[in-house]
Amino acid sequence: MTERDPKTSAIQRLIWPLRLTRLGMVAERIVRSFWPVWTLVFVVLAALAFGAGSLLQPGWVWPVIGLVSLGFVGLLGRGIQTYRHPSRDEALLRLDRTMPGRPITTLMDTPAVGGSDPAGRSVWAAHLRRMADRASAARAPAPDLNLSRRDPYALRYIGATAIAMALLFGAFSRVGEVGEVPLGPGSATASSGPTWEGWVEPPLYTGLPSLYLNDITAESFEAPLGSEVTLRTYGAPGDITLRTDIGPLPEPDPEAYAQTVIMERGGTLAVDGANGREWQVVVRPDQPPTVALEGEVEGEPPGAMQFSFTASDDYGVTSGTATIRLNLPAVDRRFGLIPDPEPREPVVIDLPMPFRGNRDEFTEVVLEDLSQHPFANLPITLTLTVTDDAGQIATVSYDVDRLPGQRFFDPLANALIEMRRDILWNRDNADRSARLLRAMTHLPEPGLPEPVYLALRSAIQRLESAVDMVSLATQEDVAEILWEAALELEFGDLDSALERLRRAQERLAEAMRQGASPEEIAELMQEMREAMDEYMQELADNTEFGDDTDQPDQGEGEGMEMSMADLDAMLERIQELMEEGRMAEAMEMLQQLQQMLENMEITQGEGSGDGPQTPGQEAMEGLQDTLRGQQDLSDDSFQELQDQFNPNRPGQQSGQEGQAQQGNQPGQDGQNPGQGQGGENDERGGGSLAQRQEELRRQLEEQARRLPGTGTEAGDEALDQLEGAGRAMDEAAEALERGDIAEALDLQSEAMEAIREGMTQLGEALAQEQGAEPGQGQAEGNMPEGQPLQDPLGRQAGNNGAFGSDDGLEGSEEARRRARELLDLLRDRAAEQGRPEVELDYLRRLLDQF
Repeated sequence: MTERDPKTSAIQRLIWPLRLTRLGMVAERIVRSFWPVWTLVFVVLAALAFGAGSLLQPGWVWPVIGLVSLGFVGLLGRGIQTYRHPSRDEALLRLDRTMPGRPITTLMDTPAVGGSDPAGRSVWAAHLRRMADRASAARAPAPDLNLSRRDPYALRYIGATAIAMALLFGAFSRVGEVGEVPLGPGSATASSGPTWEGWVEPPLYTGLPSLYLNDITAESFEAPLGSEVTLRTYGAPGDITLRTDIGPLPEPDPEAYAQTVIMERGGTLAVDGANGREWQVVVRPDQPPTVALEGEVEGEPPGAMQFSFTASDDYGVTSGTATIRLNLPAVDRRFGLIPDPEPREPVVIDLPMPFRGNRDEFTEVVLEDLSQHPFANLPITLTLTVTDDAGQIATVSYDVDRLPGQRFFDPLANALIEMRRDILWNRDNADRSARLLRAMTHLPEPGLPEPVYLALRSAIQRLESAVDMVSLATQEDVAEILWEAALELEFGDLDSALERLRRAQERLAEAMRQGASPEEIAELMQEMREAMDEYMQELADNTEFGDDTDQPDQGEGEGMEMSMADLDAMLERIQELMEEGRMAEAMEMLQQLQQMLENMEITQGEGSGDGPQTPGQEAMEGLQDTLRGQQDLSDDSFQELQDQFNPNRPGQQSGQEGQAQQGNQPGQDGQNPGQGQGGENDERGGGSLAQRQEELRRQLEEQARRLPGTGTEAGDEALDQLEGAGRAMDEAAEALERGDIAEALDLQSEAMEAIREGMTQLGEALAQEQGAEPGQGQAEGNMPEGQPLQDPLGRQAGNNGAFGSDDGLEGSEEARRRARELLDLLRDRAAEQGRPEVELDYLRRLLDQF
């Protein structure tokens, strides 16, 4: 007995854990076997609660009931077949698995050997006591009700969701309504005599409750337009009928138990038969929505359009749009706007709607940036349209003098935007715009940034490359190029405080001349204040760290005696005059302020240029020499091409003489067309063209290996450009070896352009290292002493090897004469149709550069 006591006490303590475990197993097996049954029941009940049964036609009622019943019986039979009630041993095994060491199984075991040995029995008894203690702590495991493996498509959740929706929003009183046949307790009324019930359901968007006709005792009632009137009868068909003129009745059906009519107008609604009633129905009309513009269409700096609108409807506005069309009769048809505009789709903007609250009446603000659209800054027609739930539409139109957009007050930027507008207006303006752009870039202003200049040249090439008319893609590309160039001119960063101040003054003056809005004037005034503060701070720093503190007055004038308070007072006075409309006085005071500030211009220290050259200066000089050698080789290649294709052409003698006069004469003065300084060229006339090209490639490769400034973005870009130039030189040498001089000329041109770009990037990298302005500060050191770089027109060559020059021709009559002679010579040769096609193509591309 002493050996069995632990077993007995342990088994008795397992009674309730064992029962709970078995109950959990029952739940698991019921769920796994019968989940399709209650899923089907939930779906059917939910459908009936939402009135799906009443939609069935009489002929479909019993087939549907039979089909659902068959499915229910089949699923129930399958569940009964698969269900297996858990036994006590299965429950005991499940409980035993939840404990370490399987103590319940141990308590039921007997020793296989050593049962008669007292020592063995003692050890076995101790083991049973330990297992009994462990079994006494048994807890019933939680049942596993997961059905993912048996229901991979989660159909059980469909049933659960459907019954939940039915409980929240459905009516279980309608479960007994199946077709025209009442299946619930109401069926007893049919045997006692015919009866009826009816209701009026307003449209959902109105949010009004349904009306129960049986409860309406008045002689009339009011309902919204579009309400649905339903009459349901119980008894023999035809005993009770619906009579009305508020809308069209459905076709009479002798077996129908329900009749429905949509309310379209007011009139009589009557129920004929037992307990009949009659009402006068008054229709509550659905008023159309309204919309109106609040205030004016205004500009929101820097370039957004803003306007407010108010919309209202008796049941709420659902959506709305703002449509912007060009008001062509109001356009000032001058210059590029003379041709008829190309067809363009109107701009459609969705009107904002309130996120919360009702939409019966509200006011919202539209903020949209249409600065880049072709309609920007042109007269437009603004059409506001709103729609309600009933599909009614309200529309109102307004003529707007100008669609607010980005305003450009830099004269050059404003000119680019005007040409962009002309190109987008009609592609026939492409030739006119290309000519204007060519004129602007022929003698560019000194302050024109090089990226802007290159972008404009790219736009010219795109416009002039079209055979008949520029394509839509080219039109969009050129418009984007001009827009980015105008933004760079208008808002581009300037390293000099004085330049920023001058630009702010010029933009403010231009805004005053153009009649800018008060918001734009205020923004420009703030920009000018900030620029003036930076300039005065720079002036103070220059005076503080200079060595002229003991020197007498140097001629700054009264401007140096003015304080910042005086300057702020002048700015405030200018703003007051502009707000009062006294633009002439404001402009005069602005000019006075500009003169005072110019009298305080900072004198920048200029280096003497003496001393040893830096590695950057040596690198720039070496690249310039390589560029000159490549230009000489390109000229010799072109001469070789002429001799190869037409050695005995008429006028060759005179052409060579003219070339000697136009090209060699500058070479005698240390110049060569298109390359800066020609000088003496050790490679001219020495070796074949291919050998000279290969020598130039090796020279450039050596210079690229010793290139300073690498590691910065600009330095790495310079190295990439030089590597590209080296590849082009290598391919040009191969083309010269094959005798394909035309292809070699193209590759040589590509190499020269890459070298120029590499020198520009190198100059910027060196300027960044020295803290100087990019593109400046290197030209003096890069120019060989005693050999000033000049172009064929006698102008100082551009910095860093860049193509062109910053100097104009206003003061050089000789330069203008040379330019005209060179252009005439190129045009005459391009007009000779007897020349080879490759030569003519080269001349055309050469003329495109000028």
